[in-house]
Amino acid sequence: MPRKVKTDELSTNTVIEESVSIANAADMEKTEENAVTASQVIPEVSASAISTAPIKSASASILTLNADTEIETPESREETIWHELQNAYRTKKILTGNLGGIEKMEGGGTIAVIYYKEMRIAIPLSEMMINLIEDENHNYGELVQRQNKILGNMLGCEVDFIVKGLDSASRSIVASRKDAMYKKRQIFYLPSANTNSRIRVCEDRIVQARVIAVAEKVVRVEIFGVECSILARDLSWDWLGDATEHFHVGEQILVRIFSVKCNSLEDISVKADVKSVNGNTSKANLSKCKIQGKYAGTVTDIHKGTVFVRLHIGVNAVAHSCYDNRMPGKKDEVSFVVTRIDEERNVAVGLISRIIRQNL
Repeated sequence: MPRKVKTDELSTNTVIEESVSIANAADMEKTEENAVTASQVIPEVSASAISTAPIKSASASILTLNADTEIETPESREETIWHELQNAYRTKKILTGNLGGIEKMEGGGTIAVIYYKEMRIAIPLSEMMINLIEDENHNYGELVQRQNKILGNMLGCEVDFIVKGLDSASRSIVASRKDAMYKKRQIFYLPSANTNSRIRVCEDRIVQARVIAVAEKVVRVEIFGVECSILARDLSWDWLGDATEHFHVGEQILVRIFSVKCNSLEDISVKADVKSVNGNTSKANLSKCKIQGKYAGTVTDIHKGTVFVRLHIGVNAVAHSCYDNRMPGKKDEVSFVVTRIDEERNVAVGLISRIIRQNL
């Protein structure tokens, strides 16, 4: 039998439902008010502003495929070189760079520009140690002009230097080649008695030298802080018409020391040659020449009517006459007839029968 609902019960339920409805309506109104208030307080942010805002990350080195290593950037490399130069300045260490330029200063002076691992080093002309003897037998004209000319011939050579000053703000460096050369002289030519060390550059020793200048008939080298000139006749057993074709500024060669004179740290002279380092093959090849034999060769030089020829069989030859109507010139290919053998000078003597090909 269905249960009868009392009137009091209905009234109570109705009151509860109405209260809930009123409360819900009030909450909705309050939510709308809050929404309006929030929209008034918080400014609207556009999508474009969000998308273009940079995302910052902690600074880090370049991540390589091998995560344990780092790629050296130009900035980090420069910092490394700068710290190296600072340490060398404190310890007076000898460094080596390349002579890359010569510049005139506003005050009228000249500086040599040395590049050490891409870092620019300035060395004043007075610190380059370009010493010239000034007497009646050595007339160089104006000394500074002559020094500038010699410095120009040295472009591209290796230069030792000691840092004399640094400026961190401008990253400028001033150095001295003279100090470095004196320090090397002390080590290799004038060892201290207290250290029980011996002279390292001595007579008949083969040493490595730097080519610092090359001319047609002479090569200038630097041997552990001492400069020395080697004439063409001491460069090779072969006839050398032009030394610039065989030797170049900046390269290193082996030389044999003939003599060393040490009067003081400032006054040291060395004599050396290149050809004695290698065996003389011309003497052995001379036995291949036969009197009245005809051989092909190349003209290496012409001096006062005498033609110097390097035969293709590896023999030096001299000719005092030419049967060709044309005059022979340097680097011409010629036919050479041997008339006699000069064993004392290790040369073949004869004449040029004809010019095979001129070097025009």
